[in-house]
Amino acid sequence: MQHSTMATAVLAGCLALGAATAGAQSLTPVPSANPKAPGVVAPNVLSVELDQVIRATGSMLLENPQSPAKYYGYNDDKPNMVPLPPPAAPGEAHKTEPDKNTYLVLRGQRGADPHYDYGTHFMFQGHESGVGSPLQGYITRINLDADVAHRVTLMATKDVAGTPLPVFDGSTWYPWAQRLLFTAELGPVLGGVWQATLDVPSAVEDISGVLGRGGYEGIQADSAGQLWIVEDVGGASGAVNKQAKQPNSFVYRFIPYDKTNLKAGGKLQVLAVKSKAHAGDIVFNNPVADVDILSQDIKDLHTYGLTFETHWITIHDTATDGTTPFDANALAKSKGTPFKRPENGMFRPGTGFGEFFFTETGDTNALTQAGSAFGGFGGLFKVSQRRPTDDHGTLSLFFLGDVTHTGLDNLAFLTKDHLVAVEDAGDTLHTQRNALDSAYLFDVRTDYSNPANQPIRILAQGRDPSATIDAHTPGLGNDGDNEITGFHVSDGDPTPTGILGAKNPHPFNGKWRVFYTQQHGDNNTWEIIPNPGVAEAVKGGLHGDDRDDD
Repeated sequence: MQHSTMATAVLAGCLALGAATAGAQSLTPVPSANPKAPGVVAPNVLSVELDQVIRATGSMLLENPQSPAKYYGYNDDKPNMVPLPPPAAPGEAHKTEPDKNTYLVLRGQRGADPHYDYGTHFMFQGHESGVGSPLQGYITRINLDADVAHRVTLMATKDVAGTPLPVFDGSTWYPWAQRLLFTAELGPVLGGVWQATLDVPSAVEDISGVLGRGGYEGIQADSAGQLWIVEDVGGASGAVNKQAKQPNSFVYRFIPYDKTNLKAGGKLQVLAVKSKAHAGDIVFNNPVADVDILSQDIKDLHTYGLTFETHWITIHDTATDGTTPFDANALAKSKGTPFKRPENGMFRPGTGFGEFFFTETGDTNALTQAGSAFGGFGGLFKVSQRRPTDDHGTLSLFFLGDVTHTGLDNLAFLTKDHLVAVEDAGDTLHTQRNALDSAYLFDVRTDYSNPANQPIRILAQGRDPSATIDAHTPGLGNDGDNEITGFHVSDGDPTPTGILGAKNPHPFNGKWRVFYTQQHGDNNTWEIIPNPGVAEAVKGGLHGDDRDDD
C-alpha cells in the first residue's frame, strides 16, 4: 500500500508538471513505436511512471458459457486457440475482440452463481467480432473484484426477441434510463444502437428505429441527456487517387423526448459545417470521389487556425417519421458534413459540455494521395458550443495527423487538460512505416500548428505471440497485429453527475481508474497503474552511491 501511495503521488506530480506551460510533457515520453518484423513479438512499452496489469484475457472461460460465447476473447467454433502442428487442422478459434470499455461502480450486482459476492467494480464490453452470417456478438461483464472462475460473466447473446446480437464497437452508460448502450458499426442494414439492462441475463433491445442505422461507433451523453454519436463509414476510393477515400462519416446528436425512456423517441440531428470556399454548408456527395478527396473544403477543414461555423440539422423525428429503422447515413448525406472516418468523441471536462473532441482516422495508408493537407492521415477536431443544447457552434482543427500519428481512434481525457488518443493504423500501415500503434498524450492548451509542439507517446503497443502468428499466417480468419482500443478513464460513478465529461479526472487517486484493451491476439484488457518501481526508487533515495543494494 505504501508503494501504491508513493507512486500515485509521484505520478500526480508528473501530471501537474504539464500544467506549468502549454505543451509541457506531463509523462516521460516513450522514445519510439515498436517496429513490425515478421515472426518477432514485442512487449508493450509505457511511460516509465506507468505500469499495467491484466484484468481479463481472451482464454478465460466465461463463468456461464453459452455457444458461440465460451471464452472472454474466443468463440467456440474450434477447440484450439492457436494453430496446431500437422496432422491437426491449421485453424484456430475465432477471436471476438472485446471493444470499448465502460467502467461502473455498482452495488448488488448478481451473476451466474447466486451464492457469490461479485463485489462492486465492473467493466462492461461488447465484442467487435464473431462467427456466423451475419456475425454474432455478445456482451460481457468483467468482475474486477472477483476470482478467475467468476472474473467474466456472459450477459447476453440475444435480444429480448430472441434475435442473435450483432457485433458491437462502442458502449456507454446512460444513467437516466439505467441502460447500457452499445453501437454496431455495421451500416444501414445491421448497424445501430442497442440498450441493455444491468441484469444477468441482460434484457437487450434494438432501438435503431429511434436512433437510426449506420456505422455507429463512439457514443456519449451530455448533461442534458442528449446522445452524441460518431460514425465510422469508409468512403469510395478515387479513380485517380486510388489510395485515398472520400469523406463519408458523420457526427450526430440525438435529442430524446424522455430521458428515462429512449424508446419514446426523439430527434436525430447531423452536424453541418459552413464552407469558407463557397456559400452554404460543406457537403461531400460527389459521384466522382476524386473531386471531394482533394476539394478546397476538405483542405480548409484540415488547416490550422481556421474556425468554422456549425449548426445541427434534424434529419429524423419519430413524432413525424415513425419508428421504422432508417438509414441515418443516407439521410445525412445531403445535409451534413462528412469526415474521413471519425470514430470516437469525448467531452472535455470542466467546460460544461461545451467542448467535444473527436478523432478522424483517415485513410490508414501511407500512400494516400490526400496526404496530411487533405486529411489523409486524419487528426483531432473540436466542436465548441456555449451549451450542449445549442443549435449553433464552431468547429476547428486541434491536431493534424501525419504518417507518424495517424489512424486515431479511441480517446479519453486523462485530466481536464490532457487528452489521450490511440492509433488503429492497421496492418498495412504498420508494414509501410515499420511501426506498430501508439497512444499519445495531447495537452489541449497547446498550439500544435507549431512543429516544435508534438504529442508525447505514453504507450508503444507491442505484439503478443498470438497476434504475431495471426499476422503472418494466411487463412486463419483472425486479425493480425494488436490494436489499442477502449482507452477509458473513469471513477465509475453511475449517476447523471458521473457521466464522462462531468467531472475533472484525477487518475490513480483511489477512485479514478484507467483501462484499455489490447485487441486481436490474446485479447487482454489491461488496467494502467502507477509504476511501483518508480515509487521504490523515490522512496529509497536512488542517488548513485547512496543506493541500498539490499
